[in-house]
Amino acid sequence: MAGRVAGKVALVTGGSSGIGRGCAELLASEGATVVVTDLQDDKGQAVAAAIGGLYLHHDVTDEDAWASIIAEINKRLGRIDILVNNAGIAIGGPVTDYSLADWRKQQAVNVDGVFLGVKHSLSLMRKGGGGSIINMSSVAGMKGSANMSAYCATKGAVRLFTKSIAMECAAAGDGVRVNSVHPGIIDTPIWDGITSTIGGAGANDGPARPTTVDDIAALAAPLGFKGLPADIAAGVLYLASEESRYVTGIELVIDGGMITR
Repeated sequence: MAGRVAGKVALVTGGSSGIGRGCAELLASEGATVVVTDLQDDKGQAVAAAIGGLYLHHDVTDEDAWASIIAEINKRLGRIDILVNNAGIAIGGPVTDYSLADWRKQQAVNVDGVFLGVKHSLSLMRKGGGGSIINMSSVAGMKGSANMSAYCATKGAVRLFTKSIAMECAAAGDGVRVNSVHPGIIDTPIWDGITSTIGGAGANDGPARPTTVDDIAALAAPLGFKGLPADIAAGVLYLASEESRYVTGIELVIDGGMITR
């Protein structure tokens, strides 16, 4: 089933590495013209060059930047059919030690960035007759995790924001579907800073604290191993394609069984 998003224009935020890169690569391989945005310019430009796409520098917390990005996409490509709101950060720590500055920083990237992406993409998407918005949440948006309360709060916000916008678009009859994706333990750079904080992703791991992504996945995921960006990208491709034409407002969980615990 090659060419599942052929002729479509996709915007992937945080597309220079990890899940974002995986999504950009798969969408491009299936026929989409992909716009990669990020703050890591060298990496982002390399990804865009490799897939024949377009790279734009982008701070997702800046509303003016969002307006400029969408205007540039309209100018160069004339439409947007797929938005993957992927950019995100993870800052862990006990709530009693957590700074308000870190709380606000994480909220700005993980929540404000998604809000602004939806707000500024919808008009151009609607102009083209509809499309698919895919917001990257997490299993942390569905269940609690010790020392990750601030991160869980952001991903929970993305989950319900997605459902509300899905209903809003359905009521408008604009042809825009809106869904969230909930990764579990995926082998990406975001884990570098939280493996020592999360302590087993809420699993009953006993006195020995796991220190690597592989250790955490072995304990927390019933399948016993970590996922890859390609696993998440496959779900994103499904939601971006016409195969999911009757799907909106759902949570696509890709977590090796974590949520069942």
